[in-house]
Amino acid sequence: MSELTDVMKQRRSANKFIQNVEISRHELDEIFELVKYSPSASNLQHAHYVVVQDADMKQKLYEAAYKQYKVLTSSAVIVVLGHKDAYLNAPQIYEGLLHLGVLNQQEYDQTIEMAQAPYKQQGESYQHDEAIRNASLSAMSFMLAAKDKGWDTCPMIGFDPEAVKEVLSVPDRYVPVLMITLGKEDTNSQRVRGYRKPVGEFVSYNQF
Repeated sequence: MSELTDVMKQRRSANKFIQNVEISRHELDEIFELVKYSPSASNLQHAHYVVVQDADMKQKLYEAAYKQYKVLTSSAVIVVLGHKDAYLNAPQIYEGLLHLGVLNQQEYDQTIEMAQAPYKQQGESYQHDEAIRNASLSAMSFMLAAKDKGWDTCPMIGFDPEAVKEVLSVPDRYVPVLMITLGKEDTNSQRVRGYRKPVGEFVSYNQF
């Protein structure tokens, strides 16, 4: 069994954490060093993370998350944001390839135009949906990387996004996508893993 297979099978949504377990900034940065390789549309890297470890701030997020206790007992609360204006960063993201000579000026201009076109043409709803789609891809990478480093996580959508934005001073063009609690799972009352559909029930080939 490969290490990836182990991580995929061992990752679970942890609903209860051991209290007072600290995670260092160094360990978090190691996880994010892996997360940066997550895929994103046109490499626009829509995801932005806010890591909350301060007790007072966690208390405020606990209130915004309808008083879910795992927020308070976690080692850190990771708020995953999606940037609706990520497409505007395309020139900066691709300029390195231009300076290295991988792209000539014409190719660079065409690349920027192609990356930005759907966001400009399809407008606000597309920008919103892409922010969520791409930040969600990144968030899954975060949870797998965290598990690989020995940390447990739980993705959460049960929170008031406007309250979260207010607590964290999130700019308007960012969408709160997920809240991820991270820590060491308290397995004393861990339930048996929930039912998983057989592959044949959720995979079709060539047509539905």
